[in-house]
Amino acid sequence: MASLAHAIRNFQGGGVSHNEFFAQVDRALAAPSVEPTKLLEILDDENTRGHLPPDVYAELQRRVERVVESTRGMNGNETRMRTSSLRSTMPPYVSGSETRYSSEMVDGLERIKGVGDTLNGRFVLEECIGFGGMGTVYKALDLRKLEASDRNPYIAIKVLNVQFRGHPKSLIALQREAKKAQALAHPNIVRVYDFDRDGPMVYLTMEYLTGGPLNRMLRAPGFSGVPYEEALKIIAGITKALSYAHERGFVHCDLKPANVFLTDNGDVKVIDFGIARVFHKPEEVVEATVFDPGSLGAMTPAYASPEMLENKEPDPRDDVYALACIAYELLTGHHPFDRVPATQARNSGLKPQRPQHLGNAPWKALRHALAFEREARTPGVDLFYKEISGSGGVPPFALIGGGVFAAALLATLAFNFYQGSKEKPAEEPPVVKMEEREPPAVATTPPTPVIPALTMEAVTPVLSRIPCSALVPSIKGNTLQVKGYLAGSGVAGAKETLGAIPGVQALNLDVRQVGDEKCGAIKLFAPYWLSNQAAGSSVSVKIRPARNELVEGDSVVLDLTTPGFESWVHVDYFSFDGSVLHMVPSPRLRANQAPPNYSATIGGGGNWVVAKPFGTDLIVLLTTPAPLFDAMRPEAEETADYLKAVEKQLKQIAAKHGRDKIMVDFLQITTRARKQ
Repeated sequence: MASLAHAIRNFQGGGVSHNEFFAQVDRALAAPSVEPTKLLEILDDENTRGHLPPDVYAELQRRVERVVESTRGMNGNETRMRTSSLRSTMPPYVSGSETRYSSEMVDGLERIKGVGDTLNGRFVLEECIGFGGMGTVYKALDLRKLEASDRNPYIAIKVLNVQFRGHPKSLIALQREAKKAQALAHPNIVRVYDFDRDGPMVYLTMEYLTGGPLNRMLRAPGFSGVPYEEALKIIAGITKALSYAHERGFVHCDLKPANVFLTDNGDVKVIDFGIARVFHKPEEVVEATVFDPGSLGAMTPAYASPEMLENKEPDPRDDVYALACIAYELLTGHHPFDRVPATQARNSGLKPQRPQHLGNAPWKALRHALAFEREARTPGVDLFYKEISGSGGVPPFALIGGGVFAAALLATLAFNFYQGSKEKPAEEPPVVKMEEREPPAVATTPPTPVIPALTMEAVTPVLSRIPCSALVPSIKGNTLQVKGYLAGSGVAGAKETLGAIPGVQALNLDVRQVGDEKCGAIKLFAPYWLSNQAAGSSVSVKIRPARNELVEGDSVVLDLTTPGFESWVHVDYFSFDGSVLHMVPSPRLRANQAPPNYSATIGGGGNWVVAKPFGTDLIVLLTTPAPLFDAMRPEAEETADYLKAVEKQLKQIAAKHGRDKIMVDFLQITTRARKQ
């Protein structure tokens, strides 16, 4: 299994070409020691550590799924697939200087829908945001919501993986999941809407969350755990979700970091109750005996209890074991048994090591919950949280006790102040009699020179004459503040020119210096950027996390906001080498129509990753009241050609809809090579 991970890491590090990479993958998948049930988990982990390009990710997933599928014989016997047969099913095609692989070029095999495709004429798959034991999850645009001007037209869609899609009862599996998840309406459980199918594609629709799965944090390079209090907040959210489900007779059965989602709002959401099985079986619930999703084997061995691996009836204590594994990873940065399945860890006599700086009570709680025998394990998630936190139970709010501490602190300060005032009474101020005061001295100063008022009428025409600039002025008294973008070679001249404006006593120049190769973009888009600034920056593009420098291998993740009217969104990446990459729309993100005042995040699935050449680049967000082009342009092209085409289209749109309906925001970033 290490060979597959090694091949992926070599590719992410730029050490091999596309062709050599897939050759290494094929050799790894055909190895006699390969364990197909763990392939998807390894692929998910490696993609979490460093996002793969979407086309490579999709092709890897397809190849892994075919290996898993090939091992499912009629009697459960494994059948290995030869390397040659793997390669022959996916012939390459050439795009630019790279060799890519297309799911549409599979001869005689079912076409697998992916990013850019539409399900049932309604849901446009825009990003692959992860996958688990049963399905691949996409961010999708709901065209019905968009048509109804819904402010949040995006949903998440889970499409059943190939091996489950071919299962005779796969539709039943998803229908049961939808029904169970709909019944589990809780703030810490993802909301599920419905299930459906598009030909052979069976899928589930649910709420789209912004943020990231917990495994992204745990698998980050150098991660060594979070502070105890921070870990408790995450554990509390998971506990509340599981406790709610257990009270209603459901065990999650596949709890793992990838199924815990941390939203941008700080919420904790448990997702994918896909193989949850009823452990309370009331007589009226007969469907539980008709189809058991556990028969599909969709569980993650590293977090499954020994009883789950031995196919015993599910029990809440199975989720307790998985939660304890997650809690241990949060506190230490690694799995308590180095991701060895519980049955192997038990048979090998493995024991979890006590984390450093962890108190006796939390450590006792972890050992209790990680017991290999159910009878010795903590009986419920609520008790586990009570033991690990040392509290009376799961807190209703994250910041429990903060108000009490603040009140106590204020009371202490008030008491000390009162005691101090009793011990040291304030002294009486000295009395100065009127007759004892000396007459003030009379100063003789030269007359103050008259300074002319600083006005926008004097500033605006000067700013318009500064070449290769997008500058916004503000005036406070006789101080001129100017912010925006300006070519590096013109900064010194701009200071001298602006400082000579009548009335300027002080000049604050807050500008981003852009390279001369960006002058064409700055010149074209500056008027629309100024309109956006005048409108209060209703259109914006920001990078996540907020920083100005990205390192080789970093994902480019952007937060976008749109104007107060329906618009078409265009995001372009102008490189210092004179080329422009179209991020939206593009083959990776085709849909670009947005409702009024809409916020979205792009790039979360690793669509764009920093690579050579490195330098200072400019990202331009352009929103228009009508489509900019009738057809999609090539994903990358020369900047001069693109700007010429855009200028022509913007003039036509401005004449028809008004220039104020076109808005722009700029974002400048610097990229550099990763230090070895």
